[in-house]
Formats: sequence, structure tokens, C-alpha cells
Amino acid sequence: MRDFLRRMFALFLAICGIFSVFTIKSAAVGVYRSVSLDPEKKQIALTFDDGPHPRLTLEILSILQEYGVKATFFMIGENARNYPEAARAVAAAGHEIGNHTEHHLHLSSLNEEGLLKELSACKNSIFSVCGVKPALFRPPEGAATQTVLRCAERFSYPVILWSIDTKDWEVKNAGKIADSVLSGIKPGAIILMHDYVGKNSKTPEALRRILPKLIEEGYEFVTVSELLGFG
Repeated sequence: MRDFLRRMFALFLAICGIFSVFTIKSAAVGVYRSVSLDPEKKQIALTFDDGPHPRLTLEILSILQEYGVKATFFMIGENARNYPEAARAVAAAGHEIGNHTEHHLHLSSLNEEGLLKELSACKNSIFSVCGVKPALFRPPEGAATQTVLRCAERFSYPVILWSIDTKDWEVKNAGKIADSVLSGIKPGAIILMHDYVGKNSKTPEALRRILPKLIEEGYEFVTVSELLGFG
């Protein structure tokens, strides 16, 4: 009887362990806009969407290196394949790379099968070019619908949005882009910028205003996974 009870107790612990694993995994697959931190732990995440771009991405990488800053780049798979040197430069510099779909389509126009194909194709493109598997997903235009969340969960992707939108893809004034960050910054912020803009991007100029100011204020730039405690 005693042996039977010991076996039952061991089985109970094993079941609890399995349940804990799935609970942790499920908790990671959610929608993240920022993270609550101790105000004295001044960590923030700088993110770039839509790249890589053959010129702009490299210019941004140079600025980040100058200030010793790590960032997270949400790449479009098609752009990674079209501009492999820029994509590989992001990986070689030690920045984090996330999935931003293969073609940056309006996700509302896709059914679940179409969205899964977009996620899978982007994952494969990034891996084939950069040799890394993206562990995060940012939906184009922040479209975190129920369909998007279901598809992201199939890949175990946390869905990463943002708490500060610089609108650098449309704003052509570096001062305004910088002010949108400096006026709204707080520990745990996730900042949205772009390393692929049609033309006349002011993102590099804005970065040169943002980075030294926030570093002077004691902020530490980390990847999204580091900010959220993944990995």
C-alpha cells in the first residue's frame, strides 16, 4: 500500500510538472505593449519594423553601434531575401530579429491558412538568410486579432506591439520624432521605429537625438526578449 501511494504521489508530481511547462509556455504567448518595471530599473526596448533596407538599415546599425545600443528588428521576409547583406549585418551585430510576415499584407484580408503561410515563409526566409529563427512576432499595423493570436500561438510567438509610436514612417521632422519618444518614455517602454521608409527618412537623425539623451538619463536599451524576460 505504501509503495502504491508513493507511485501515485510521483505520478501527481509529474503531472504537475507537465502542467507547469504548458502554463509557462501559454503565458509567454500573449500580446505585449510594454512591461511594468521598478522605476529604478530603467530598461527600454528599441524596435524597428519593415526592413531590412539596403542603405537605411546599415545607417541605423552604425548609429546603434556608436552608442552601444542593442535593438530588435522585425523583418519582412521578402526584404530579408532581397537585401541579404543588410539582413545578415543585423544578425552579425547581435541584434534580435523578429517575424513581421513575408509580404506585410493587410492581415484582415487573410484567412488562418493564409496567415500561417505568411508566418512560416517569413520564418524560413530569415533563417535561410541570417541563420537565426525568430522567436517573436509583430503583426503589420499592430493587427492583433483573434485569428492572428491563434496563428502566433501555433508558432509559440509572443505578439509584440508597442507603447510609443514615433510615426517615423510618415513624420518628416526629426525633432518631432525624437520628442514623441523623449516626452513619453518610462521604464519598460517598447519604442516603434522603422528601418524601411519610402524616402526621406528622418529616423537616423532622430536616433542621434534620442540615444544620447536617454543614455544620459540612465536608460538601458535591451532587446524585447531581454525586457520581457524571455529566453
